[in-house]
Amino acid sequence: MKTPALMLAVMLAAQWATAQNTPALPPPGFHHLHLNSTNPDAAIEYYTRQFPSTSKSTWGGLPALKTGKVYVLFTKVNTRPPTQPQTAIWHFGWHVTDVRENYATYVKNHVALLPLYTGDGDGKVYISSDTWPGTGGTLGRSKAQIEEAKATGVKPAGGAGFAYLDGPDGAIIEYQGNMPAERFNHVHMYQEEPFCAQLWYQKHLNAPKGGRGPQHTEADCKVERGADKSWPALDKDGMYRIPGAGVLFDDVSLNWYVRQGDQPLVGTRGQLYDHFALSVPSLDPWIAKLKSEDVKFLVEKPYQLGDTRAVMIEGPSREAIELVEVKQ
Repeated sequence: MKTPALMLAVMLAAQWATAQNTPALPPPGFHHLHLNSTNPDAAIEYYTRQFPSTSKSTWGGLPALKTGKVYVLFTKVNTRPPTQPQTAIWHFGWHVTDVRENYATYVKNHVALLPLYTGDGDGKVYISSDTWPGTGGTLGRSKAQIEEAKATGVKPAGGAGFAYLDGPDGAIIEYQGNMPAERFNHVHMYQEEPFCAQLWYQKHLNAPKGGRGPQHTEADCKVERGADKSWPALDKDGMYRIPGAGVLFDDVSLNWYVRQGDQPLVGTRGQLYDHFALSVPSLDPWIAKLKSEDVKFLVEKPYQLGDTRAVMIEGPSREAIELVEVKQ
């Protein structure tokens, strides 16, 4: 059964195709996240220990982590891949069935964790639900909202929440629960203009809209970054959560917030999070569509990837996106 979001995406794609007098292309699937690593085998072993549903594999001639129908691919590099300057890709993560059970296991096994700062002095927690819950439709609270929570006796909810691992090569890995099953579920990103980026993915990649809030248009997609940072946050100084948006590919969400710093986001190629890939049953119609829409190609012609073909385009905030031909 098609979800409402997928039905909307198909409808929008059909409308675009009608205007172009071409058949509508269904949304791509999420295929893989591609990381650079100094030791892919060790990295894969790390992930299989922390997330038991995953397994070591190969794909396209590259070492891979298989996680459900999604892959995390690795390219070996000689020096630790950079994570700065900031690119559009921030971190990635899994749903888990019991976040607190995972946390207890990680502590027992001396797995490196990343704290979430609470915004109250030097306070920090390791699961988001151990500090004040978010408000106003976001996952955080501003300084003023924290003081209001303290004054009115708002308490941490406990139970399920989100938390982070300090992973191989400096990867930030989120684990979130309590969910029905363990699975790779998201790539969290930053965008220069979050709502305009959402429109870009909807128009060019026929992506279903993700997240809450109204559908924006080109007339109103440019929204100023909110004035207040909020907590909990991986940065002690907090983070900007407004505006935020996202899209879906299969059951993997690309969620994003507005760029945090003052400098433009840089390209992802060569960084730790090198690119992500979407699967399409036939590459040529997508190449024709994207070229007709003046989408930037990072690699102009299709290239061989294992026993299939791929192309690479650039997203609205310089994220590299690979389209892989996967015959169904």
